[in-house]
Amino acid sequence: MTALITRAQVLGFRMRAQQLDRDAGDVADTAVLDIGVQDTGPDGGRWALAIRGVGVAELTDRELARELVTVWTVRGAPHLYRRADLASVAAAVEPFSDADAGRRIYDATRPLKAAGIANLDALDTVAAALRSVVTSPMAKGEVSGRVATLLDPPYLRFCRSCDATHLYEMPFRLAALRAGLELRPGTSPPVLERIADFAPDGSPGGSPGGTVPERSDVIRAYLRLLGPATPRDVAGYLDAPVKEVKDRWPVDAVEVSVDGTSAWMLAADADRLLDGPPAATRMLGPFDLFLQARDRPLLVADPARAKALWPVLGRPGAVLHDGEIVGTWRPRKTGRKLRVSVEPWARPTAALLDAISAQAERLAAHRRVRLAGIDVAG
Repeated sequence: MTALITRAQVLGFRMRAQQLDRDAGDVADTAVLDIGVQDTGPDGGRWALAIRGVGVAELTDRELARELVTVWTVRGAPHLYRRADLASVAAAVEPFSDADAGRRIYDATRPLKAAGIANLDALDTVAAALRSVVTSPMAKGEVSGRVATLLDPPYLRFCRSCDATHLYEMPFRLAALRAGLELRPGTSPPVLERIADFAPDGSPGGSPGGTVPERSDVIRAYLRLLGPATPRDVAGYLDAPVKEVKDRWPVDAVEVSVDGTSAWMLAADADRLLDGPPAATRMLGPFDLFLQARDRPLLVADPARAKALWPVLGRPGAVLHDGEIVGTWRPRKTGRKLRVSVEPWARPTAALLDAISAQAERLAAHRRVRLAGIDVAG
């Protein structure tokens, strides 16, 4: 019999699974690092860890680099992982097949197909070129320019804005980890460097019956952290074909009904569905994992609010209060001062305003600046 669960139970499950209700933790026990923490923008990966209780502001860049590594993985975006997990992560984020690789590299697949080059072979070729060029830390632009001189025309495109020929962007990013390259934290434009004591083999790790450790398996991690979900949700998160995800769907996934809609979760998590979300307020960064779920209407049903939260460009952060997204926020930094602009979606209570103020103070301390004020719209 299919279990019937409510939207409130789903939101509560995700908050607890992602540890958005805890006050303290460390890198080793932070669950979102299993799937990767997107590190986009000033309030990216480190802020995501901070609001889950990890004291990243107290650590130096060198100390953090011993525990964490930044690499381009899912959707070509930079993500933080535990450095100790990197070998299994590299296998887990590999395309499931050649067709999947073609889906993930977007328009770069067309010239490769015309030239009779398989997508996975192309990634191997790009990886070899990247590794040959990056023998010491090097900025992305220089790497791209040098790699372009080593590759044949099917790998390259003309960029009108730059008036130059470049490697296609997605093969560049998705081949970097295959090449054993990481991103130096805090660099913009990004600086690539070799990962010490890392021997990439370039072999797909997501094939049925593969050897990816359970904790790093991207499908299981999605269900564990963003479930209940459908194969289409997971495929959308990975930019992978739905069929490839269905072929690797966990055998211990059980079907549930979320307010009448079918979805799946891991059987071991079924007992963790409580009555509703925990009481907690968090200022989520624009690319926080909680906002990465592909069932966006479940998070924000109103189309106008969803458009404001997930615009094509310039995403704001989200105010999460007791499981619900209740508004957006944007930071404005001037020198050593920070102001936070908040746009609530309903008249905020005094308790909510106090909680937002506490979170804004936390953000300022995280950025090591002084909070100059909070501007609340309306």
